[in-house]
Amino acid sequence: MARIARLTYYPVKSCAGIDVPSAEVTGTGLAGDRVFQVISPDGDVLTQRPHPVMAVVRPRVLGDRLALSAPGREEIVFDIRRDGPRRPVSMLSWHGEGVRQDPRAAEWLSDLLGRPAELIGVTPDHHRASGGVFPGLAAFGDAHALLLASESSLDNLNERIAAGQGEPVPMDRFRPNIVLAGWAEPHREDEARELTAGTARIGYAERCVRCAVPMVDQETGVKDGPEPIRTLATYRRDPQGGVVFGMKAAVLRPGQVAVGDEVIVHSWAGPSPSTAAAEPPFTATASRPAESV
Repeated sequence: MARIARLTYYPVKSCAGIDVPSAEVTGTGLAGDRVFQVISPDGDVLTQRPHPVMAVVRPRVLGDRLALSAPGREEIVFDIRRDGPRRPVSMLSWHGEGVRQDPRAAEWLSDLLGRPAELIGVTPDHHRASGGVFPGLAAFGDAHALLLASESSLDNLNERIAAGQGEPVPMDRFRPNIVLAGWAEPHREDEARELTAGTARIGYAERCVRCAVPMVDQETGVKDGPEPIRTLATYRRDPQGGVVFGMKAAVLRPGQVAVGDEVIVHSWAGPSPSTAAAEPPFTATASRPAESV
């Protein structure tokens, strides 16, 4: 039996997450998840991939206001603009619009990153389709509404890292929305197809191909590789390139979830081929990043 062990939403894409005891699951994922993102002057999204310091930016949602803080920097608090002036934004293959937020947020983020940056939010008419086995909708996550990972998958990974004389990594390196406990076998999330968690129904989209972000220490905002990518490359390679950890999912029915809720799997697929062991050496940079950061 699987249960929800942890729920986390990330108000600003690539910045720190907020753990909650319960959450609403909307059509685009946990309520408030990745509804803001940081962009460059040309509209491209900025993430931890080139800017690992974003990991230490801690957003706080205060009703209709948003606060941003980081070590050694004064916190900024400003009103959230639900609608207003818009600007084009591009992310992977998606092109759309975002609502420009307070210019003070742009100044604060630009100073932190050492380059021009701006904060935008989802528009009231935001509609972004996601693909996969079960298609759905997404906000500003890289590809899908939800990322699920199990404690047994992390335990197995850390056992392998330890066997190679490496240091274990915490779950926050993978930035999941829902962490599952109770499965003895690792990577069972890869094989689940339709699940009920609380009153929400979730459908498997695809396994999460990891980029360099799991090598970033989420507490310090410093890249601390080569783990866990090096060890994942020995047994979790994707046939199309890169390494995988966690399952991307679509929301089939919105609802409510809480830590401790039972997760019921209604249908399964066969074992994932990526669990087959020992493949040729692999570089630490995934070739097709598709994770929500």
